[in-house]
Amino acid sequence: MDKIKKIFLSFEQSFSLLFLLKWGFICLLIGALTGSASAVFLWTLEWATNYREANLWIIALLPISGLIIGLSYHYYGESVVKGNNLLIEEFHSPKKIIPFKMAPLVFIGTILTHLFGGSAGREGTAVQVGGAIADQFTKIFKLSDFDRKIVLITGISAGFASVFGTPLAGAIFALELMVIGRIRFEAILPSFLAAVFANYFCDVWQISHHTHYTISRVSDLTPTTILWSLLAGIIFGLVSMLFSKSTHFWGTLFKKRIKYAPLRPVIGGVILAFVVYLMGTTKYIGLGVPTIVDAFNINLNSYDFILKLLFTSFTLGAGFKGGEVTPLFFIGATLGNVLVWFIPMPMPLLAGMGFVAVFAGATNTPIACTIMGIELFGIESGIFIALACTTSYLFSGHSGIYSAQIIGSPKHKSFMKKKGLTLTELHNQRHKK
Repeated sequence: MDKIKKIFLSFEQSFSLLFLLKWGFICLLIGALTGSASAVFLWTLEWATNYREANLWIIALLPISGLIIGLSYHYYGESVVKGNNLLIEEFHSPKKIIPFKMAPLVFIGTILTHLFGGSAGREGTAVQVGGAIADQFTKIFKLSDFDRKIVLITGISAGFASVFGTPLAGAIFALELMVIGRIRFEAILPSFLAAVFANYFCDVWQISHHTHYTISRVSDLTPTTILWSLLAGIIFGLVSMLFSKSTHFWGTLFKKRIKYAPLRPVIGGVILAFVVYLMGTTKYIGLGVPTIVDAFNINLNSYDFILKLLFTSFTLGAGFKGGEVTPLFFIGATLGNVLVWFIPMPMPLLAGMGFVAVFAGATNTPIACTIMGIELFGIESGIFIALACTTSYLFSGHSGIYSAQIIGSPKHKSFMKKKGLTLTELHNQRHKK
C-alpha cells in the first residue's frame, strides 16, 4: 500500500510540474506582450493628457473624436463592443475566440477619448488588450475550453497588474471578477504568473511610470475607529452603487433616444465639451490623477466626487472608450477627503480607504481591492482598508459596472434564490416586477 501511495504521489507531482512548465511558458508570452502593450499605452495616455492640457481648444473637437470612435465600432468592431463584459461572457459560455481587433480598437478609442476631453479610465483598456492578446494563444496552442478559461483570466490579470503596477491585486482581481462571491482557484498560479510577468515587462521598458500615493497618517485601531471605518464603508458602497447605476442609466438612455450608434458619442461629445467650457475647468475630465494626489494632502471641494461621477458615467454611457477604475479612484479618494468633516479619522487614511473601497463596491472584488490598498499604501493601513472594502462590497448591493458578472454567492440571505444570474438578468427581473 505504501508503494502504491508513493507511486501515486510521484504521478501527481509530475502532473503538477508539467502544469507549472506549461503555464509558466504561456504566461511568460502573455505577460511579455501585455506588459509591453501596457507600457506603450501608459506612455501614449500621458502624452495625450499633457497635450490636451497644453491645448485646451482641442476639447471642442470631442464630438469629432466621438464620431470616429462610434463609426469604428459600428462598422468594424461590433463584435467586440461589449468590452470587458465580452471577456466575462466568453469565460462562462465559450463561443469563439476574442477577435484581436479588440486590442487596437479600444487602445485607439481610449486615447482619443482622453486626448479630446472625455472622462474615463485605463483599466478597461488594459484588461481588454490583455484578454484579446491572451485568447489568441487558445487558437495557437489548440487549448481546451477548460484551459481557455485560464487563458482569459491570465489576460485580465496581466492587463490589470501592468497598468496599475499592482501584480498581487491584478492576479486576485482576475480570479475574483468572473463570479460574484467565488474565486477561481484552478487558475490561481497562472493568474499570479501572468500578473508578475506583465508588471515586470511593463516596468522594464522604462517609458512610463505609475503614480505613487501615500497615506501619511493612520489611526490607532480601537472599537471607535472600527465603527467609523464601517460607517465610511457603507457610504463608499452606496456611492459605488450610484456610479454603477448612473453608467447603466446613461447607456440605456442613449440607446433608447439615439438609434444610430455612431451618433451617441457625437451628441455626448457636444454636451461634454459645452459643459467643460461653461465650467472653465478640466478637473473632471481625463484620469484626474492630480486631484487624486491632492485628496491625500489638502481639503477639496465637497462636490468633486459627484461631478466626477457624473462626467465619467455620462462619458462611458455615451459610447466613449476607457475604463472606470481610475475615475472610481478619484471618486473614492475625494469622497474620503470630504468625510473628514464628520468622521474623526486622518484625511489621508479616509482618502486611501475611499480610493479602493468605491472600486471594490463597483466591481464586486473586495479581496483584490484590499490587497491593492496594501500594495499601494502599505500594511499599516491594511485593517482599515479591509473593513472599508468589504463593507462597501456588501452595501453596493447586487449591482456593478460589469453587467455580465454571475452571482455565485449572494451577498445576503434575501438573495439566496438569485444564484447563477448575471447582473443584467437580475436587473431585468427587478424591472419586470
